[in-house]
Amino acid sequence: MKQLVFGCAVILCLTSGAPIKNGYEVGDTAKDFKLKNVDGKMISLSDWKDAKGFIVIFDCNTCPYSKAYNDRIVALNEHYVGKGFPVVAINANDPESSPGDSFDKMVSYSKKKGYAFPYLVDESQSVAKMYGATNTPHVYVLSRKANDLKVEYVGTIDDNARDESSVTKKYVEEAIDALLAGKSVPTTKTKAIGCGIKWKNS
Repeated sequence: MKQLVFGCAVILCLTSGAPIKNGYEVGDTAKDFKLKNVDGKMISLSDWKDAKGFIVIFDCNTCPYSKAYNDRIVALNEHYVGKGFPVVAINANDPESSPGDSFDKMVSYSKKKGYAFPYLVDESQSVAKMYGATNTPHVYVLSRKANDLKVEYVGTIDDNARDESSVTKKYVEEAIDALLAGKSVPTTKTKAIGCGIKWKNS
C-alpha cells in the first residue's frame, strides 16, 4: 500500500508543470544570483569566498522524491561543506499551485530537518529558468575556475531515488570526488528524476 501511495503521488508530480528547455549545459559558466534564505537574509554564491564549488539543488518540501532524498542531501552537505563544496538548496515551486512550498512552510521544514545549508526561495522562478531546472530534486555541481563557476555535472543525485540501500552509482559524490582529485568527472549528465517544478501560470 505504501508503494502504491508513493507511486500515485509521483505520477501526479511528474505530470504537473511545464518543462523549461533552456538552461545550463555541462561546460557552461553559471551566473551568480541573490535569493532570500529561510533566515531572511539575501544569499549569493559570491558570499562563499573560499568555496571550490557548489552543489546547487533545486528542491522543495512536498515532492515524494525530495522527501526520499532529504537525508542524502543533508549528508552531502555534511560530507562536502568542509571540503569546499557546500549545498545550496533552492525552492522554485509556485506556492499558489503548491501551498506546502510557501516561504513560511520552507522555514518550518528547514528547522524540522535541521538544515545546516541555505534553503532559498526563487519567488520569480528566474534562477530555475536560468539553470534550466525541471524537477525536484535537480542537481548542478559547479566548480570555481578563477572568477568563473563552471557547470561540471547536471542531473540526479544517484541511481535509486526510492531505496538508498540499493544505490550503486552516486553521481554527485563521484563528480565532486573527481574534482577534488583534479580528475575529469566520470559522468557529467543524467536525467533528473523527481516531480516537475510547479511553474506560475503566466
